Amino acid sequence: MSQAKQPSIIICALSTLLAFSNAGETRVSISGEDFLINGAKTYPGQSWKGHRIEGLLMNSRMVQATFDDLNPETVKRWAYPDTGKWDANRNTREFIAAMPEWKAHGLLAFTINLQGGSPEGYSKNQPWENSAFSPDGTLRTAFMDRTRQVLDAADKLGMVVILGYFYFGQDQRFTTEAAIVKATDNATQWLLDGGWTNVLVEVNNETNVKYDHEILKPGRIVELIRRVRSAKKGERRLMAGTSYGGGRIPDAEVVAESDFVLLHGNGVTDPSKITRMVAETRALSGYTPKPILFNEDDHEGFERETNNLTSSVAAHASWGWFDFRRKGEPQNEGYQSPPVDWGIGSTRKKAFFGKLREITGGLR
Repeated sequence: MSQAKQPSIIICALSTLLAFSNAGETRVSISGEDFLINGAKTYPGQSWKGHRIEGLLMNSRMVQATFDDLNPETVKRWAYPDTGKWDANRNTREFIAAMPEWKAHGLLAFTINLQGGSPEGYSKNQPWENSAFSPDGTLRTAFMDRTRQVLDAADKLGMVVILGYFYFGQDQRFTTEAAIVKATDNATQWLLDGGWTNVLVEVNNETNVKYDHEILKPGRIVELIRRVRSAKKGERRLMAGTSYGGGRIPDAEVVAESDFVLLHGNGVTDPSKITRMVAETRALSGYTPKPILFNEDDHEGFERETNNLTSSVAAHASWGWFDFRRKGEPQNEGYQSPPVDWGIGSTRKKAFFGKLREITGGLR
């Protein structure tokens, strides 16, 4: 190695070390059915229409925070109108810039995913390639650097990140089941090494929907949940669970093995069913007191007295909104559809965040 190259290498190594060493300002923990941040229940003392809000983790599905498309045939679909090009780093920068406004309205958490989600909201085919994993399970540096930026920003703001590893629109890109196990271990170790204490792991999004590999399906997903939860660095481990498709009650074994229970409300048009889903989950043989949270629900109607959000709150279950751009809508609609306008500019977004502020009282 030449002497000329040594200083830059040392600076790079120090920068990486400093990025990791600053993590850990925000610590999420669980007490019974409640979430705590830095030892205090969330939304302390807050109630809404007789319902206890304290201990909930109100959230939104924002899975494209680190989106990129490695398929040259499809990447042009996501071009920004003002430049005519897609820019993954710009997307992450604008995501981070919007986070303080979300929190001010009462949002304490958001879901992102190392394999994203459908940029069309719902897609029959998904030819784009958006994955933080190579086909053999190794981590892609550029994706993980953008993920680090998001986790660091959330940590400093006092926000929680629900980090998904796998998505059914991208898992087919893994060459073998061994690659998925390797990817799980790599992502878990990366999080442990990073020192973040504001992360909840969603091993995969909707385990019962369209996965190609058996280990990502309901019959075996508990193997990966156990793998994440059993990994340690010192005395520290990650909290983990997984989600199922809209309206589906989780399997008892998965509930028993998880630190928290993820539900989805997509397709649930009767708000009273949201309340029943929570009750049915608590009645499972594998359930012991632990938080229940919806982290994906595409229903709105926030102006109505009763909707999926208010029904979840009434059952003391956290709720997360899934907003995607419908065909023909402008860029400021849809948090899942790149190029994303991460602000609160559309009518739908204003309605959600307005109701969220009403329920939570907002946050500084």
